[in-house]
Amino acid sequence: MTDVKPLALVTGASSGIGLELARQLAERGYDLVVNAEEDTGLQQAALEIRTSGTAVHTVQADLRDYDGVERLVTTVAATGRPLDVAVLNAGVGRGGAFTDTDLADELGIVDLNVRSTVHLTKRVVRDMAARDEGRILITSSIASTMPGSYQAVYNASKSFLQSFTLALQNELKDTRVTLTSLMPGPTDTDFFHRADMDDTKVGRSDKDDPAQVAHQGLDALFAGQDKVVAGSAKTKARGLADKVLPDRLKSEAHRRMAEPGSGDAT
Repeated sequence: MTDVKPLALVTGASSGIGLELARQLAERGYDLVVNAEEDTGLQQAALEIRTSGTAVHTVQADLRDYDGVERLVTTVAATGRPLDVAVLNAGVGRGGAFTDTDLADELGIVDLNVRSTVHLTKRVVRDMAARDEGRILITSSIASTMPGSYQAVYNASKSFLQSFTLALQNELKDTRVTLTSLMPGPTDTDFFHRADMDDTKVGRSDKDDPAQVAHQGLDALFAGQDKVVAGSAKTKARGLADKVLPDRLKSEAHRRMAEPGSGDAT
């Protein structure tokens, strides 16, 4: 029964936007291969999604590690089924002044957000191109459109993903393989807590619903759109403004939102 279903891969699927993407792909009739670094949340997510009759393969792996990515690719291949959708969502951030943050944390951002995405895309897109069929959703961010004061490496990593996705769109424009960039704004997930940004203005601000972000992202994916700024009307308006504001102003605005202590009451 599950053999007739298309197959989708979702990374970073144990919580937040990734979990919602996995849930909603199951609702749209896909079987899943899901990945996360943390196993307990991943298994709980898989149990929940399986109640709908969806087949879910779990792969606990740290995608900052080359072998972790390869283990995920091997699991997808072992299903013996073509991969119809790849959602490359895993990502991490770290707030704070670049002069103060640990080098290991910054390199971990590069390894997960950038390196693992390039690695996974290389592995899945060749098969899709050979079949002349497939869809890839890459979670970038509205942060990709602005210099990230106090999130310098994170924003730069998302700018890389934005450029990377747009370039591959052009390379594959004469095929039936599509790539879509998902660009959320601040979303109600554990991201800001894990990034040590609880005391910032953005960390304490109202945030978008991850289910809404995921829904808009998948709608854009299946419509073959190049990119989508996903979330509330406020986030979409911010995306429009960022197209015309100079980098100097965007950098200063980001500073006011992300500077450590900016969320403290005055």
